[in-house]
Amino acid sequence: MDLWFSEYHSKDVKFSVRIEKQLYSGKSDFQRIDVFETKELGKFFTLDGYIMITEKDEFIYHDMIVHVPMATNPSIENVLVIGAGDGGTVRELTRYNSIKKIDMVEIDKLVVDVCKEYFPNSTSGLDDSRVSLYYEDGLKFISEKVKEYDLIIVDSTDPIGPGEGLFTSEFYKNCYNALKINGILVNQHESPFYPEYARLMQRSHKRIKEFFPISKVYQVHIPTYASGHWLFGFASKTFDPVSDLDADRWNSLGLVTRYYNTDIHKGAFAIPNYVKELLEKS
Repeated sequence: MDLWFSEYHSKDVKFSVRIEKQLYSGKSDFQRIDVFETKELGKFFTLDGYIMITEKDEFIYHDMIVHVPMATNPSIENVLVIGAGDGGTVRELTRYNSIKKIDMVEIDKLVVDVCKEYFPNSTSGLDDSRVSLYYEDGLKFISEKVKEYDLIIVDSTDPIGPGEGLFTSEFYKNCYNALKINGILVNQHESPFYPEYARLMQRSHKRIKEFFPISKVYQVHIPTYASGHWLFGFASKTFDPVSDLDADRWNSLGLVTRYYNTDIHKGAFAIPNYVKELLEKS
């Protein structure tokens, strides 16, 4: 008997994966968590029925959410990560010896516990001595911070359920206040392809532009996310992600990455016309 997991990308389109077996199913105070094993994608986990990471392509997401800001400003020392319960973002950050402090705020401890058990590669950086874990609401946590961080990474779920508060004007204003003068904000920015995702993307971009003088969008191809065409937001008080890219300095670090390189960094900000039009309307 064939067992399949399906995620609806729109009311008329779904993405399906053949399942070998289900490894975990549970419900926290915030969401349902499931872990599956497959031949094609390895293990993957879902929150409320939406794929968060798969072993096969998680490196793409985590490379691009971390190394783009780090190559733009290699002098980053203090970082706040909001969400990111799978640990992959923190794993990539801990590869930088120059970083002194990483605060990670995740509202759902069960997500971290499950990922530690089933995705040890992704969570391998969480035990680094520079990492402090806080199991609380990211919106409340950041509201109490002023000019403390060089980089804030919002690695959240979609703006529904537990992640909804991380897409509000109030939250982006608090991010601006929590960043130092050269601070950078990077967030997962949804997909421009399906209308509902595009609407959420436009709303986020509009709100971020209210506070940051530099606000851009860059793209990445993630096969298991809706449409495969995914966006990240880059906002900063002073740094432009293309003209301020310090490619020589980043390349001198000798970091081995499977997706990111400094050529892709520059190219990722060359976005299609239909995405430009959506952003202009936001």
